[in-house]
Amino acid sequence: MKKLSVLIVEDNIHMLRILATMIRGFGFEEVHMVQDPAEALEVIKNTPIDLMFVDYRMPVLDGIEFTQLVRNSGDSPNPYVPIIMVTAHSEPSKVRAARDAGVSEFCCKPINAHTLYTRIVSVVNKPRDFIRAPNYFGPDRRRRDDPHYRGPERRRDRMEDIEDPKSADIGF
Repeated sequence: MKKLSVLIVEDNIHMLRILATMIRGFGFEEVHMVQDPAEALEVIKNTPIDLMFVDYRMPVLDGIEFTQLVRNSGDSPNPYVPIIMVTAHSEPSKVRAARDAGVSEFCCKPINAHTLYTRIVSVVNKPRDFIRAPNYFGPDRRRRDDPHYRGPERRRDRMEDIEDPKSADIGF
């Protein structure tokens, strides 16, 4: 992990320092810390970043808007960078908003080292495929594979049981 570059975007200086201490404790040496999402955008344009931690609630530009810019902006240097959202706002609507913005993982405050480490391992060792759809770009939002789901949005690689043989001719 020493070779990976990390960016922490957190407006609370105390939380910023706590996160940086934990992340350095995991062996990361290159840890960039910023309190302002606008400054973070400048950092990612000038420095290769391998992993980001972003707070949900920040003034001017919140973590959702920041994530959307990283994922969808035409001048984003790395729209595929793993983004772990760290927040005290853990109600289901906030988690869904983060997921729908393209966040890779979600971590609730108060934070502990074990949970933070498992999120890092998840995005580094088991990254999810990225999906591009008309209204979304980011990691695949589906976390489980339900073999009994038969709806129109089922995964293409699970469609071996197509009932209409004509559909098979068009590449589904």
